[in-house]
Amino acid sequence: MKPEASQLTRRDILAAPGLLILIPLEELLGTQEPARLPQRPAYPEDFNAYLRIAPDGRVTCYVGKVELGQGAMTALAQLLAEELDVALDAVTMVMGDTESCPWDMGTFGSLSVRQFGPVLRAAGARARAVLLEMAAERLNAPAGKLEVSEGVVRDPVSGRRISYGELVQGKRIERRLDQAPLKTPGSFRVIGRSPQRKDALEKVTGRARYAGDIRLPGMLHARILRPPAHGARLERVDTSAAEKVPGVRLIRDGELIAVLHEQRDVAERALGMIRAEWGRAPETPDPETIFEHLLRTAPPLRGVHEAGSLEEGARLSKDIVEARYLNGYVAHAALETHSATAHVEGDKATVWAGTQTPFPLRQQVAQALGLPQQNVRIITTYVGGGFGGKSASRQAIEAARLSKLAGRPVQVVWDRSEEFFFDTFRPAAVVRVRAGLDGAGRMVLWEFDVYGAGDREARQFYDIPHQRTRSAGGWSGGNPPGMHPFAVGPWRAPSVNTNTFARESHVDTLASRLRVDPVEFRLRHLSDPRMRRVLEAAAARFGWKPAPAPSGRGVGVSCALYLGTYVAVMAEVAVDKATGRVQVRRVVCAQDQGLVVNPDGSRQQIEGGIMMGLGYALTEEVRFRGGHVLDHNFDTYAIPRFSWMPRIEAVLLDNPEAPASGCGEPPIVNMGAALANAVHDALGVRLLRLPMTPERIREALRKA
Repeated sequence: MKPEASQLTRRDILAAPGLLILIPLEELLGTQEPARLPQRPAYPEDFNAYLRIAPDGRVTCYVGKVELGQGAMTALAQLLAEELDVALDAVTMVMGDTESCPWDMGTFGSLSVRQFGPVLRAAGARARAVLLEMAAERLNAPAGKLEVSEGVVRDPVSGRRISYGELVQGKRIERRLDQAPLKTPGSFRVIGRSPQRKDALEKVTGRARYAGDIRLPGMLHARILRPPAHGARLERVDTSAAEKVPGVRLIRDGELIAVLHEQRDVAERALGMIRAEWGRAPETPDPETIFEHLLRTAPPLRGVHEAGSLEEGARLSKDIVEARYLNGYVAHAALETHSATAHVEGDKATVWAGTQTPFPLRQQVAQALGLPQQNVRIITTYVGGGFGGKSASRQAIEAARLSKLAGRPVQVVWDRSEEFFFDTFRPAAVVRVRAGLDGAGRMVLWEFDVYGAGDREARQFYDIPHQRTRSAGGWSGGNPPGMHPFAVGPWRAPSVNTNTFARESHVDTLASRLRVDPVEFRLRHLSDPRMRRVLEAAAARFGWKPAPAPSGRGVGVSCALYLGTYVAVMAEVAVDKATGRVQVRRVVCAQDQGLVVNPDGSRQQIEGGIMMGLGYALTEEVRFRGGHVLDHNFDTYAIPRFSWMPRIEAVLLDNPEAPASGCGEPPIVNMGAALANAVHDALGVRLLRLPMTPERIREALRKA
């Protein structure tokens, strides 16, 4: 599928011949997390499963989710193909096209398989049941006796066959079924296998098209005047020199000043000719003062979870350990910068965008242009990495506004400096932890206060009788004005990287105080069988040899729970004491994500999450001063390199009876803690702040 090439509209689909299955969202999900279901839009054609079986037997599946490189295009097709009993190659995915796909809140939170997967399976099962009814009528045989394989229905008694394509030839059929049983894991033929990814060939051959690859007749490239710092206001501007460049068109619409040309480099040159004077940006904290600033400006702490009595826990404690864990701002640093191409014609607009949220973006574009939503179409191309950062799509709104004013298609592709400036960052955060050990070496007190990161998975899963978890501020909005000097937002596994780093570092500290092996100490406090299982599986694969830390070996462990996925990571590092440089040699990740739809895809996500986790753990931190973002590219903002990559071993625990949970985000959450614990094991010093840069490691050694 070429993601930008789908020209079928919802109206076309309803009118086309073939089998159409319409299933409401709440009917499929039943009572599953009713409070968390997205609000349905006002228009009537909102179905969470929407598929068409054409006369030639091909199946087109329309989903509002998008392909970010995480493999959803393949995994979702597998779920549908399994229940429908068709070949995977017969399924074409159309994703994130607001004109032809059902409404969806967006692709984030590892929800594509976890939440949308059951919807697709139910749709496939119901479609298969309808087709069997039709086949029974044509073959004059009981539906319960018919066999189906790869879209062909067979009567084993007479030997007669009929294909799905023949059943729907020249007709459009709508039927509604109350129930259709799902297949059991023992009967799966498509789920649990690792076919070639549906996007693989296009991507390895360079034919895959992203929003910046779109070319339309008469299209103009736009370069936009940007402030030098957040909060700086334009005082004077002289655009006369830029307007003299042949072919350049200058557009000014309120705060939006842009130069447009048929060639991007000419537009870039003209932008450089604009003379702008900006007012001074307000003073802001810097990377060293931001943490005290967060504590001063955060809203009041609110309760997340509480059990027992902190007073009783303190009374029982023979040793109480307190610490404060910090992390700075982190950029998404996706390979593809924010890009969009817009074509506004009269009262209609089409936008090709690299976005995680096509339907919310449609609403935003419609509002910006003063158009009804039904007149705006968002076509989501392949997206070159999102990690939460492409939930906001400012570039698409800019392209749409400029296209309307220019009367021609306009493309906006941010350069890397714009990406760093306008990206929403993972928030800087402070976590205060106070924990107590009794005389038997068990945790009896746990107090966990999070400032800035958010409360996702902040709640303790170890067995501690007296505990309290609270949170103030976060990544999802609602922070007091001025708490953050620039915008923050979701970053791969929002909140959980920060909270896991603090929790698992502190648990390791307690084990070290007792001179107890950190794995043994964790198992001592774990009654959850799934968490015990992933920890024991990681230890077995790693070949963990029990010893108190620091042992000088440079090994570390961390456990985490992320929205139903259980993860344990073990890492081995070597640290150069002279330079402070950390070389990660080996990482083992054991994961229980319930039903595994595509094992190779899951292993790829584990490897990618571990790779990305090296960055936030060791080097990635946004530098800023007085509203200025000082990082403009990867020469100063260091992301992981090939030379950093350790040996990675992914262990997927077999648990097909449990519902599929997410895999796109969970593998990353343990990396900060596992590496911090490994560094402590190697050096005997505990780093309480991420990233653990060489300078911070050398400073910790000096203080030690």
